[in-house]
Amino acid sequence: MPKITPDAGHLTVLNIFLTDAPEKQERLLDEMRAIVDTAAFEGWISSTVHSAVESAGTANFIQWRSVEDLMTRYEDDKFKHRTVPTFGEITTSMMLLQNLVAFTQVGRERNVEVEISPERDDYTVIEFFGVGQDGQDELIDVLGPTMKWLGNVPGYRSHTVMRGIGSRGYEGSFVVRYSQWDSRERWEAFRDFPRAQWPAPRAKVQARIEALTTTYISNTYRVVHTRSADRLPDPVR
Repeated sequence: MPKITPDAGHLTVLNIFLTDAPEKQERLLDEMRAIVDTAAFEGWISSTVHSAVESAGTANFIQWRSVEDLMTRYEDDKFKHRTVPTFGEITTSMMLLQNLVAFTQVGRERNVEVEISPERDDYTVIEFFGVGQDGQDELIDVLGPTMKWLGNVPGYRSHTVMRGIGSRGYEGSFVVRYSQWDSRERWEAFRDFPRAQWPAPRAKVQARIEALTTTYISNTYRVVHTRSADRLPDPVR
């Protein structure tokens, strides 16, 4: 199963798609599975497909050896003339986000490996934070090391903070947080806990996040499919 760690040093691409109907979400998933199961691109490491829960859409968490390998993929004729138009037909928005992993935490342990796989039962939250260029470092710190206390929150499993370094579908600087919870109920209990009752550390962190953030987009997901370069797809049943 793919693992996330700041020490790996490779490029992480997070492709986030929104659509306007459940049947289009299913078509998106079919298209993404087909690409993942035939992937043989130079420098490609893994792809993990996520099915959205709260708002119709999908996400693909892709690991690449380098930006140069990704650019070669983007220049491929099939990608430009078949893949992009197909996804354009069935989505209402697309963001192809290039990132470097800056921070991971599992429980209260920092900079350890985070595992992602459909074999796990994680309820996954992906949050996108637009930020001014001069505020990116601070926002990474606030979302990552400053939030060690998340390890004490019931249902919390892990979170990963990524530094945005390039994108298609968004102009400007950004940070992404990818977090895992043991259930939708636990995540929503944390998210919707009355603000007036927040402990001081959470209130302080949230104030900094809101001061730094210019755009905020979030959705929740279940991991439904994954494949790595050293693993063939499972046989069709």
